[in-house]
Amino acid sequence: MTMRFATCEHRGEVFAGVLDREGEHLFAVPDGTTVLDLVRSGLPAALEAGRAALTGSAVPVDQVRWLPPLEPPTVRDFVAFEEHVDGVVASVSGRNGVVPEWYEAPTFYFTDPHALVGAHDDVPVPPGSREFDFELEVACVVGRDAASPAPNEVEIFGYTIFHDWSARDLQRREMEVGLGPAKGTDSATTLGPWLVTADELEPFRDAEGLLALEERVAVNGVEVGRDLLSNMGWPFEELVAYAGRGTHVRAGDVLGSGTCGNGGCLAELWGRSGTQQPPPLRPGDVVEMTVEGLGTTRNTVVESAALPPVLPPARVRPRHRERRP
Repeated sequence: MTMRFATCEHRGEVFAGVLDREGEHLFAVPDGTTVLDLVRSGLPAALEAGRAALTGSAVPVDQVRWLPPLEPPTVRDFVAFEEHVDGVVASVSGRNGVVPEWYEAPTFYFTDPHALVGAHDDVPVPPGSREFDFELEVACVVGRDAASPAPNEVEIFGYTIFHDWSARDLQRREMEVGLGPAKGTDSATTLGPWLVTADELEPFRDAEGLLALEERVAVNGVEVGRDLLSNMGWPFEELVAYAGRGTHVRAGDVLGSGTCGNGGCLAELWGRSGTQQPPPLRPGDVVEMTVEGLGTTRNTVVESAALPPVLPPARVRPRHRERRP
């Protein structure tokens, strides 16, 4: 039996719940159990807890606020779509083409687990940014602690939509230093609306082991991008194995696929056309992402937080090797 686990707020109370098959009601998991607790308990125990919850009281889904499905220990974001890299590199770095190193191993960075937002939350423009962008992704959630696992040893608990909001102008400056992205991507990441257990998506797996889920993104009701998740260069099991190579992955870790191609973000389109069309996101824009089998997220962009100017430039130093009076 497959499950869709969620974390929601209802009348000021935050709780983990299970959606019914129709997606109309949310049934609370008792005893203050969180979705992360369920993931760490293992899929069989989580499914048993979900079945028990479905016999209890329910809340209509139109009365809840969707929070990120879980609080992950870490969040990694990969760049696993060749088409995305091919288009976005020109926009962000000014170069053309996919570097040979991309094909050698999957590349990722760690992003901020404290910046996760819910499926319908408002998202402020990052302070100082004028080139705000969306990024359509899918994330897997690791189901079992592992050290240097082989791909066939990886256990994936489930999948969810992963929307990596990006400030392209901030990212461009950071990556000129040869490090990043950092402030260009840490303002917000939408996760949700729920976590779908991996077994539910097995029928979508193709002959190469990739999940052929349709991904779509629209801005203000106009479709901007569409792709298949199976266009990833590596399946999720290989991404998890690489993340854990020489180290550990933990149950509950979130790993993003990276942005899909064919309009999965604005920067890809800008890099191909040489113009900023469609334009960067502005307050009032509504970004809607739908992934087959995983649901839909719908976030409204709002004004940036009012903050003082960025810190002053670095102080020029004389590089003395001895203390001076």
